[in-house]
Amino acid sequence: MPDEPGRAPPEASHTQGDRRRIIYPPAIGTLGTPAYDARAELFEQLGSDCVLMMGDNPALPRMPEKPNLLDFFRHRLHPRGVNHLLQSASLALKAGLEEKLVLACLLHDIGHVGLVGSDHGYWGAQLIGPYVEEEVSWAVRYHQAHFGPDYVPPPYIHQAHSDARAHRWYMSARMITIHDVYAFDPKAVVDLDEFTDIIGRHFKQPEEGLGFDGSPVAHMWRSIIWPNNFL
Repeated sequence: MPDEPGRAPPEASHTQGDRRRIIYPPAIGTLGTPAYDARAELFEQLGSDCVLMMGDNPALPRMPEKPNLLDFFRHRLHPRGVNHLLQSASLALKAGLEEKLVLACLLHDIGHVGLVGSDHGYWGAQLIGPYVEEEVSWAVRYHQAHFGPDYVPPPYIHQAHSDARAHRWYMSARMITIHDVYAFDPKAVVDLDEFTDIIGRHFKQPEEGLGFDGSPVAHMWRSIIWPNNFL
């Protein structure tokens, strides 16, 4: 079911009184590491003066009450990842691609930069699906199904690649990969504001703010806003 809109006021979201707040590391990011086994020990610290972190983490920049896509780029996504996305979109823009494909290049790795590295095309496509044209989310999903001659991917990637090759939007996903591989120049500087108009025309920003609308993926955006929460 879609998430219910609404958000606690800032003062309620940001504090849990004077109690010490501890972060409970997510399983998906700690499996196979000592941090995963240490998670159980954190519960032994809980008491009247210590709680699991809820709401805003003061170590992170505060998000606006109604965050938009640009706010996530500025306040949550890692600068190195943002730089790669901006370079990719800039190359696509200079190559004369349609604006919706420039947007696809701008968003193609948002699943990796904001959520999970593995199968990031699928995660990214889900994140943006309700807010962009279907072709854009499809292209983001399948851009990861392209691979070079020296890599033997698992069978499901082979199947995804085969499915993509037969699809009418194959070249849309292919354009992402073409403008992906050359977008890793550490000295390149691209201004995010260059894409404000394209985002405005092709990304359906919810009035309630990303993460607080009725979309079935709103919870995924909230997991980026509050990445350290035991909620």
